[in-house]
Amino acid sequence: MRMSDVRPFKIPQSVLVVIHTPALDVLLIRRADSAEYWQSVTGSKDREDEDFRDTAIREVFEETGIDCAPGKPLAAGLRDWGLENIYEIYPRWLHRYAPGVTHNTEHVFGLEVPAGTPVSLSPREHTAFQWLPCHAAADACFSSSNAEAVLMLPRFLR
Repeated sequence: MRMSDVRPFKIPQSVLVVIHTPALDVLLIRRADSAEYWQSVTGSKDREDEDFRDTAIREVFEETGIDCAPGKPLAAGLRDWGLENIYEIYPRWLHRYAPGVTHNTEHVFGLEVPAGTPVSLSPREHTAFQWLPCHAAADACFSSSNAEAVLMLPRFLR
């Protein structure tokens, strides 16, 4: 194995981005490594000093092709909800983290986009997407913290 083949351990700090329309339809994407797992956009920081907002912008673009970077039309729709979840990392993914790391801190954002916003998945990470009404989306999420965030969506739009 070449050194370039060795992947660095994931940083146990990530974002969860609930992408939704003004009518509260929520975008869910199906994981490529677990066909039964539907979720919102998630992803870890690339560097310890990476800002959570920058992580959210990068992950949304990588996973959905939706560009909410500063200066882009959708940038104003990205909102930091000021929430963090700390959860135990699923055993099936512990090998991605340094030895002894068992918990992740997840920072939550919402991203409002117009209905009909095109989605372009990264096939390496996700195999399908669907837009669901808020409560149906929460029911479909495999992660309880994701489901809770989706259910909080109406509160953050008031």
